[in-house]
Amino acid sequence: MADHGNCSNLQKTLNFNVGVLGHVDSGKTSLARALSSTASTAAFDKNPQSKERGITLDLGFSAFTVPLPEHLREACADREYDSLQFTLVDCPGHASLIRTIIGGAQIIDLMMLVVDVVKGMQTQTAECLLIGQLTCSRMVVILNKTDLLPSDKRQAAIDKMTKRMHKTLENTRFKGCTVIAVAAKPGGPEAPDTEEAQGITELIELLKAQAFLPRRDPSGSLLMAVDHCFSIRGQGTVITGTILQGLLCVNDTVEIPALKVTRKVKSVQMFRKPVPSAMQGDRVGVCVTQFDPKLLERGVVCTPGSLQTLYAAIISVQKIEYYRGALSSRAKYHITVGHETVMGRISFFNRVLPNNKSGDGSLNSQEQSSKSFSFDWEFHHLDEYLTEGERREPQQWALLEFERPVTCPSLCLVIGSRLDSDIHGNTCRLAFHGKLLEGFEDKNYTETTLPRLKISKDKQKEGAVERVTDDYTVIGRNLFKKETNLHLFVGLKVTLSTGETGYIEGSFGQSGKIKIRIPEGLKEETKQLLSSSSKKKGKGGTKNESSKSEETKPDSQPVTIHLNFKRYIYDPHKKMVQS
Repeated sequence: MADHGNCSNLQKTLNFNVGVLGHVDSGKTSLARALSSTASTAAFDKNPQSKERGITLDLGFSAFTVPLPEHLREACADREYDSLQFTLVDCPGHASLIRTIIGGAQIIDLMMLVVDVVKGMQTQTAECLLIGQLTCSRMVVILNKTDLLPSDKRQAAIDKMTKRMHKTLENTRFKGCTVIAVAAKPGGPEAPDTEEAQGITELIELLKAQAFLPRRDPSGSLLMAVDHCFSIRGQGTVITGTILQGLLCVNDTVEIPALKVTRKVKSVQMFRKPVPSAMQGDRVGVCVTQFDPKLLERGVVCTPGSLQTLYAAIISVQKIEYYRGALSSRAKYHITVGHETVMGRISFFNRVLPNNKSGDGSLNSQEQSSKSFSFDWEFHHLDEYLTEGERREPQQWALLEFERPVTCPSLCLVIGSRLDSDIHGNTCRLAFHGKLLEGFEDKNYTETTLPRLKISKDKQKEGAVERVTDDYTVIGRNLFKKETNLHLFVGLKVTLSTGETGYIEGSFGQSGKIKIRIPEGLKEETKQLLSSSSKKKGKGGTKNESSKSEETKPDSQPVTIHLNFKRYIYDPHKKMVQS
């Protein structure tokens, strides 16, 4: 942990982060602009591509400050704040840029979902709502562009859309949240700025009423999400971003993990005012020396050595209910983890219940909650994610194997999506979410760590008894192919359809037949059954013909052989195991 020295924060302003999310062109940037007095560096799209289209491409940040509301004065009695600063995080509504939203959502205290009052809920509005549910506990809905409604029908249309939004939110964590109507930029983006925005004063009052004292924790290692980097002549390089966790002070040493370099912090600013320190949730500019800003446009800055770079990970996994497809093992998804989005292959598994389970078949809650994952547990491979009706155990996990290494904090949120699906299609592209539980930092994890992961697949084989050698031995066929290495199966237990248990002693001849030893001996009725069937076959012509017909008809034999075993997927020795 970096030595912060004397790091008492003199700041008297409480920072509160409001995420502005919504479908592309719903008017989020105009709303942020109408609300804002101070535009921070990233605010309102420096991106030229965005200027042309009038669409936010980066997480814009801007802010406005109000006197501290009375209800917060009581909550902050011991902190002596005198004003409340709303930092507006304007998240892109552009489909291909979902990854940016997920990046910014970790520090959002309150979400403003902006909805075009004429169009209502659209694909990305729904996706923003989902991301909000995963990352935020409070929301207000803004019905924007009310100036486009004819004045005589305006109120009726607003009431109708308000009702519809409440219905949509009924089954989400935002049930009953406030819906407010505004016109952030009357006349549209081309209209002159003389047009007065409507409903903004009421919205500011609503935000003040909704504001709470966010949980900010200065402990733990520093993690800062970087959104811009530029140099100031004679000063050094300024890195701007938001502190996701921990505390940052002047003179601290920080690491830029993507470049594996450390630098000393010369000065810290919050909205252009110098401060000695900043903590979780604060939006800051950090000045460092001898660093080329071109090397870092986005990414993270952290306490040296605190982040892991992972080649693969184990996550807890939950399907997003609006995703329509099945989630199959071995499929590839866009995985957003920490501040990066990378392609990854997924494999699902669930837990094999030990014998000390409770009567209803589930694990006792104490055992389940004390650990969320352990290499000591036995797991079972799943071909696809099990929906609620298909599973006995609530918890499912997944192994994610990344196409390139990702740098992220432990226990961070993971979201899997299909960002290659049709942008304009009316389907949800967010597929699953979860928490990163275990990361594999070794490039050779398939040889070093994966063999510790006990995930098994059940295998069944069926064959038939061809003939009896003596009371304790039978010859079996059709259980294995000619080319199978039978040595691997010697000693495994088999059961006959007549109830006897036996063991594979070895191969018999060259055609994949096996010799089975029955320690308890064959039952009388089994011997009769087998001898009568061989007599029937004997009548049917020459010996060669009968053996041919036997080979082609595996079911013609009255006694079948069953072999059940499991194989651990990541076991380098490919051993067969029987319970």
